[in-house]
Amino acid sequence: MSYTPKPIDVSHVMLSSQLNELIERVAENVHELWAQQRVKDGWSWGPKRDDAAKQHPGLVPYSELSDSEKEYDRITTRGVLESILALGYRVEPPR
Repeated sequence: MSYTPKPIDVSHVMLSSQLNELIERVAENVHELWAQQRVKDGWSWGPKRDDAAKQHPGLVPYSELSDSEKEYDRITTRGVLESILALGYRVEPPR
């Protein structure tokens, strides 16, 4: 079975400077949500990923992640924000 991902086309979407600044904060929350679910599922920190032992080296605060791990969360966050805009919604700062 072959699978070809087909995400929403966001090639025409430009994020404002305010939304670009929001990415880091939301990316941190994406990590926190992921970590929270892992802990609920019985996972704990370990020096390397071990599915059988349910250990993962990423179960640390966002500030302690490597830049490459943080970038994974930023890419996800950017993709969600761009998808929201591509679907015609608006994201506006609080007043």
